[in-house]
Amino acid sequence: MDVKTLTKSAAAGALAGFAYYAFTAASPMKRFSLKRDAGKTLKAAGSLLDDIKSIIM
Repeated sequence: MDVKTLTKSAAAGALAGFAYYAFTAASPMKRFSLKRDAGKTLKAAGSLLDDIKSIIM
């Protein structure tokens, strides 16, 4: 097994676990805010990847 891949997988799993805990422990209003902020972050990340791809191509 590749140690780098194993480390990335463990970090991703820990991040997902933390996100799940933060979401379940939040109040209903905070939960809505987390969903909205996560959606904005994903859209921004997608836009960034598209811009990088257009620069490379």
